[in-house]
Amino acid sequence: MTQERIDIREHIRKEPLVFDGGMGTYYAQRTHTRGKGVELANIETPLVVEEIHTEYLRAGAHAIKTNTFAANRIVYQGDTPLVEGILRTGWTLAARAAEPFGAYVFADIGPVTGLPPADIVEEYRFLSDIFLAAGARHFIFETNSSAEGLVETAAHIKQICPEAFVLTSFSAFPGGYTRDGFFIEELVRVVTESGYIDAVGFNCVSGVQSMKELVHLLGACSLPLSLMPNAGHPIVIDGRTFYESAPKYFGEGLAALVRDGVSIVGGCCGTTPEHIRALCAALADRGHASEDAGAWQTRTELVPSRSPFFDALKAGEMPIAVELDPPDTGNADKFMAGARELQAAGVSAITIADNPIARARMDAAMLAGRVHRSLGLEPIPHMTCRDRNLNAIKSILLGLSAEGVHNMIAITGDPIPTAERDEVKSVYQFNSRKLSAFITNLGERGDVVPFHIFGALNVNSQHFPSQLGLAKKKMEAGMTGFFTQPVLSARAKENMRTARDTLPGALILGGIMPVVSERNARFMESEISGIHVEERIINAYHGLDRAEAEELAVKLSLEIAKDIEPYIDGYYIITPFARTALVARIVAGIKARRSGQ
Repeated sequence: MTQERIDIREHIRKEPLVFDGGMGTYYAQRTHTRGKGVELANIETPLVVEEIHTEYLRAGAHAIKTNTFAANRIVYQGDTPLVEGILRTGWTLAARAAEPFGAYVFADIGPVTGLPPADIVEEYRFLSDIFLAAGARHFIFETNSSAEGLVETAAHIKQICPEAFVLTSFSAFPGGYTRDGFFIEELVRVVTESGYIDAVGFNCVSGVQSMKELVHLLGACSLPLSLMPNAGHPIVIDGRTFYESAPKYFGEGLAALVRDGVSIVGGCCGTTPEHIRALCAALADRGHASEDAGAWQTRTELVPSRSPFFDALKAGEMPIAVELDPPDTGNADKFMAGARELQAAGVSAITIADNPIARARMDAAMLAGRVHRSLGLEPIPHMTCRDRNLNAIKSILLGLSAEGVHNMIAITGDPIPTAERDEVKSVYQFNSRKLSAFITNLGERGDVVPFHIFGALNVNSQHFPSQLGLAKKKMEAGMTGFFTQPVLSARAKENMRTARDTLPGALILGGIMPVVSERNARFMESEISGIHVEERIINAYHGLDRAEAEELAVKLSLEIAKDIEPYIDGYYIITPFARTALVARIVAGIKARRSGQ
């Protein structure tokens, strides 16, 4: 017999809304299949999908999600008819299963990624329109790592169907940030302030206990809050993924959070009908609430440390930073000797590259800590987005903060050479702008002492306006200034002047790289991305021996330093081939000229 269903907003005001569990993992468990998009089951094994919906409803779920999480044209390689068929059939199966129970059906749309922003919105609208035409009035956008396209899509849905109910759910690590580097407080703020989202919450990645931490980190939320945790942490046995959280533990933990004010609950990966049954039983039991906020460990207040380098930069004192490549062996003696020589020459900071040209070298952050402790010289480590996920990056940042290192250069990083990609994989989880925003937010939340974040600016670009556009976006993401590529051409000098005029407020350190031979110049011009050496400089080295070439390197570097001085706030000298004595001469020359000697 069909039950009468009240408006979903009224339901949430009266009692918690209980969702179903993880369709994908339960389908795989029930059918002993894996490695294939479960959404295809809507077409290939529809009776099984409908039976699973019914199992969750019999367990006590008030709402079920359509089996359409990953059904979009990116996942299914542009096959529009197939995606349309999956969505329409998925809606029909869920609606038919829900009708006898008077349950709510939510059109389930997973994240759309890897496209330009406008295309992401277009794909979300395409999916939403199919569901709206099928009769959907409730939507869940789940497992999101950013808010990209969500507000625009919700506005589109509300324009067509003003009474629609839209729930957005984010997937966050226990530290309160997503795989794209966004923090939950900001994501929730964005969707809440839009006025188009009816409920917000979190799903996947975390179990019940970690969801408690997310609720604690989030604090107050004006929208109904939804939690759909996994059934604990997964384990992999013989290539298959299993979740071992007991249904009773899951149900009691989630029910306690409902008594703390959570309005919408359900399950994600690994949660079966038994987990939902246990949740409903725990809600009916009306037991204890979860531990209150006072039970959480209080955060130790971090004391900011002073950066003489940054202070000098802000004061217009034209400090000099010198880059040293880290060693490619486990012995740092030569590196430390070079750093001492540069310190004696009067440099203000040492910058340390992070696996330059995608070749493995000693870790820049660990070297930075050693330089700071051993020499008292300020290090500025580079941090690339390549080959680290956010957990690894956060760990490094926590260590740097503890070491008193608070300046860094955030860059995307060089790609792995093509010939090595079968053995060494590049991992780009995000770009330098997202990295900067992540680091900035860590400081604002009090996880680390705030860093002064710098970026790279390619003054050698033939399309410099696009570089300036990127630089502005980097500043919006929290960067305070830029270290430029080396200036070795008239074009670079002119672009430096343009940067000064176009980027007000940015602290700019002008790049200088001594050329040590004709061969060195031709190599940089031909094989190093982002460097342009004009022909007159290359030709000037023709026929010179090492001593003569070094004399010319000093002369040209000092000329460039003088030419770019009106447009910069400091100097950034890149050491060629560990020739610190050569760089020390250039440092001495700059200091002598500036002091009027």
